[in-house]
Amino acid sequence: MYIIAEKVNVITTSIKEAMIAREKGPIQAMVTKQLEGKPDCIDINLGPATKNGPEIMQWMVETIEEVTDLPLSLDTMNMDAMEAGLKVGKNPKIVNSISSVQERMDRLIPLTLEYKAKAVGLCTSEAGVPRDAEERVTNGYNLMMAFEAAGLGHDDYWIDPIVLPVGVAQDQVHALLDATQMFSELPEKPHLVCGLSNVSNKCGLTPENAEFVNRIFLAALMGHGMDGAIVDPNDEKLMAVARMESPEYDLTQIAEGLKEGELDLSDPLQVAIKKTVKLFHEETLFAASYLEL
Repeated sequence: MYIIAEKVNVITTSIKEAMIAREKGPIQAMVTKQLEGKPDCIDINLGPATKNGPEIMQWMVETIEEVTDLPLSLDTMNMDAMEAGLKVGKNPKIVNSISSVQERMDRLIPLTLEYKAKAVGLCTSEAGVPRDAEERVTNGYNLMMAFEAAGLGHDDYWIDPIVLPVGVAQDQVHALLDATQMFSELPEKPHLVCGLSNVSNKCGLTPENAEFVNRIFLAALMGHGMDGAIVDPNDEKLMAVARMESPEYDLTQIAEGLKEGELDLSDPLQVAIKKTVKLFHEETLFAASYLEL
């Protein structure tokens, strides 16, 4: 699985403050810490970056390249900032995210090719977040066709079917699993990536339970064909799942939902996994205390 480290993000207060003050230390320390988890790529998420976006993105790229030669995933809604980041530095780049919106495709796909970058296609469109699995696949397929028509090869892009919080949009989590399976059944399956931790975001879960939900969701997604994720690389248990080195989680069983006949009711871990998978498939309604119910 291709691992993109998630923590250089403008929503993190320390990162935002360091960006505004142009203090390299906190940002480089965060990158160095993430390197301990051995990710494949470092994400730089500037969000909208409406103020001084190009200048900030260039500074961020140069700052991070002082401490790593890993590829950098540039994530911002500001297309001028995206281009500015692609122009500088020596590390390989990933353009994240190119939605199925004509304006963004027209601007960002040529830039991806010009700077020999790779791309992440986000399954949103002019209508916004897709309503179901079918709309995810339609938007993703449109992106695949646009990428390949422009000259991006199969291994030069990922499709992101979009993770939403299970506590806010439980049906969308189910739709994501279905869409991942549908993408995997295409004649030429695209590489798939997602922002994993969104699934437990703003759900009222304890930190420990949020990490558990993330791990089980990653295992379920991998069982359906997901082969990349934007995650916390310092979460050792999560990384064990991603590297398929975890003794606790059978990916095939989790993908199939741990059939009742395979469930050992004397094993608290299997019971917790079963409860969690049922949430993903809408077999039970989400509650922050679901593991205690």
